[in-house]
Amino acid sequence: MKRYGGNARAIAALVREAEVHRDVYVDPEIFELEMEHLFPNSWVYVGHASQLAKPGDFITANIGRQPVMASRHTDGSIHVFYNRCPHKGVKIASEPCGTTGKFFRCPYHAWSFKTDGSLLAIPLKKGYEGTGFGDTQANEGLSKVRNVVIYRDFIFARLSVSGVSFEDYFGESLSTIDNMVDRSPEGKLAVQATPIRYMHTCNWKMLVENQTDTCHPMVAHESSAGTAVKVWKREQGDSTETPMAVQLYGPFMSPYEFYEQSGIRIWPNGHGHTGVANSIHSNYSDIPGYLDQMVAAYGEQRAHEILGEVRHNTVYFPNIMVKGAVQILRNFIPIAVDKTLVESWVYRLVGAPDKLYERALMYNRFINAPTSIVGHDDLEMYERAQEGLKSNGNQWVNLRRLYDGHEEQDVTAVINGTSERQMRNQFHAWAKFITMDMDKRIEAAE
Repeated sequence: MKRYGGNARAIAALVREAEVHRDVYVDPEIFELEMEHLFPNSWVYVGHASQLAKPGDFITANIGRQPVMASRHTDGSIHVFYNRCPHKGVKIASEPCGTTGKFFRCPYHAWSFKTDGSLLAIPLKKGYEGTGFGDTQANEGLSKVRNVVIYRDFIFARLSVSGVSFEDYFGESLSTIDNMVDRSPEGKLAVQATPIRYMHTCNWKMLVENQTDTCHPMVAHESSAGTAVKVWKREQGDSTETPMAVQLYGPFMSPYEFYEQSGIRIWPNGHGHTGVANSIHSNYSDIPGYLDQMVAAYGEQRAHEILGEVRHNTVYFPNIMVKGAVQILRNFIPIAVDKTLVESWVYRLVGAPDKLYERALMYNRFINAPTSIVGHDDLEMYERAQEGLKSNGNQWVNLRRLYDGHEEQDVTAVINGTSERQMRNQFHAWAKFITMDMDKRIEAAE
């Protein structure tokens, strides 16, 4: 039995100023409405241009329930299509990535398409003569996703025909991507390794909000990172050099005061980041030669500005997190109301010392892998929350920390680093984008 349907008012009522109803995490109907409305109305990350190094390269992804694919055409341009043959609907590509050569070929009836999506050939095409096939959508080839923006090689798409423009959707938040790319002396990133992928038994939004939750590290990670730090202190002896591994996981045990002073910046449309004045990435050892390369590329002042920006986690609503200081992007891919596939991608800073890439890969393994030092702690908390939210004792999730009684929405602000305002910001955006086209239907009916 459906309780919400397309009732925009009922869905928006699930989000209060400082609380959200448990249904946003546990109700399968709400999840399906997210797939149908929220994701198509949002700008969603598809992939990185470096994954499409040469003509014929392709990647696949999903935007909500919609399978899409991106490919590099012979002229170097990148195109994004719906991943289905216009004949019988068979998926053209089922692999995460690959090289198709000069054309795509449907595995069912061998319809073929150029790498820009246009129809190339149909076996026994004479069978369509006089049928009016030339006037059908199928004759146009693979259906294109019309709203695509490639920003500094990051590919984003919006499925809805109308909606918020890319520039208005992201605004100043793109400064995190700018900073990550600018950390390369050549101003370029490259994907050279497959991501770490593993399934989480929880709702996707739990992972997103956890990225700016600074009140859990010293608690949830005490037995893992905390123990590792204690072992290092016991065993370090006369060593004055802190190993890279300890530099990576040690800051997770920073006290509340550290996070309070570090700050959080919020932006409109659900975006925001931790680590404004300081972050857990601030005190890594210098990599020999790197600063010299950056100064040569940007000049001394600009080089120090770039490297001095050490934001912790930047959330790009709805479902990615970018960690510029260690060149990582995490994609929280919704599978079911209680199942989320996480992809953790590492980018190489083109032209920078190999040691930086090594550090990023190590961070990904130590923090984001199922066998990591700290990642499994978070997974345990997500699973407990997914189970606990089935309790009828309280149907509302409290997000009231440092709430002042009223908050202006869709603003840019810097706030206390332990505030839950970015989570409130996230859910304001959730209500806005999931009901966006529902509101239009209501207005038309009225």
